Amino acid sequence: VAMAKFYLDFTVEESCGKCAPCRIGNKRLHEMLQKITSGNGTIEDLDRLRNLAGVIKDTALCGLGQTSPNPVLSTMDNFYDEYLAHVKEKRCPSHQCRELTQYFINPEKCKGCTLCARMCPVNAITGDKKVPHVIDPQTCIRCGSCIERCKFGAIYVH
Repeated sequence: VAMAKFYLDFTVEESCGKCAPCRIGNKRLHEMLQKITSGNGTIEDLDRLRNLAGVIKDTALCGLGQTSPNPVLSTMDNFYDEYLAHVKEKRCPSHQCRELTQYFINPEKCKGCTLCARMCPVNAITGDKKVPHVIDPQTCIRCGSCIERCKFGAIYVH
């Protein structure tokens, strides 16, 4: 899903704006993907996404516009389960959508070394020395610095 959005970012920027399917349609596709990757998408959005992508493909005037929905259509055909995970479960299986990613600490692996807590730029990790730590999901900015610093593999992404 994030990959389709990445390619659509390019298309929206590069469109000449001459025809409405490319100028307006790709912006609407991008908005729908933004909604889905931020965890606010619905099943109806998936139907609209596929429908709009087909319309753009059939009605755009140039090669860029006609091929711009291909990443969306291709990923929907081959990775529909990922779209469903974004919409139904509010999670990103590939861990590419920051809004849908959460970091956790496995209390069985955490030794309470405090290294992750000291590295966290927003102080989202709390815990005493030699006691398993906890990440506050509301404060966490999902930067990943805690995973990079943890020597015990106690931090994981879900």
